[in-house]
Amino acid sequence: MEGKQIYLLLTDTGTIFTRLIKAFTKAPYNHASIALDKELREVYSFGRKQPRNPFRAGLVKEDTSSILFRRAKCAVYSLTVTVEQFERIQDCIQKMYKQKEDYHYHLAGLFGVMLNKPIKKKNAFFCSQFVATVLKECGIIEVENDLSLIKPSDLPFTVTFEVVYQGRLSNYTNGFDTEFVAKHRLATTMEA
Repeated sequence: MEGKQIYLLLTDTGTIFTRLIKAFTKAPYNHASIALDKELREVYSFGRKQPRNPFRAGLVKEDTSSILFRRAKCAVYSLTVTVEQFERIQDCIQKMYKQKEDYHYHLAGLFGVMLNKPIKKKNAFFCSQFVATVLKECGIIEVENDLSLIKPSDLPFTVTFEVVYQGRLSNYTNGFDTEFVAKHRLATTMEA
C-alpha cells in the first residue's frame, strides 16, 4: 500500500496561558497541531495569530521557528495514511484556511473540557478539537467522544500514531536529518 505521512505536533510553549492549562490537565503538552511534512513547514492549528498576543487567535499556519516556539518542548508523532486520505486532509485544511477569517478560537470550549461538558459554537475550535475534526472528517479516526472534549494528550491514542521525537522543538527543526531523528527515536523508546 502506497502511503503518505502526516504528523501530530504536541507542544508546551511555556506561556502563561499554557501553564494555566497545564495546571488543570497535568499533561506535558497542551497545544496540538497537524503537520503535513516531517520538517514541520506545513503546520496548522488554532492558536495565536500574533506570537505576543494570546487574545487574537484563530486558524493559523504556525511558524515553528517563531518566538512563541523558540523554547518549546514537544512530541512529534507520525501516522501513515493513504494518498487519498492525505489529499483529503490537505483539501480540508486549505478550504478552511482560505476562509480563516470566518473561524475563531473557541475559548469557551476549553472551559467545557474542564467541566467535561461539550460547548459547541459554529466555526469555532480550540487546537485539539480542530486536529480531531480534520482527522475525523477525512476518515483517519473514529472516536466516540464529542470532539469538543478532546484534549491534546488524547490525540496520539485516537489511532496508532508513532512517536518520532520528544524534546526541544528547536533541536528537531534545526537538526533535521535521518541520523538525528533515529537517535532521538531510540532515546525516546528507551525512556518509555
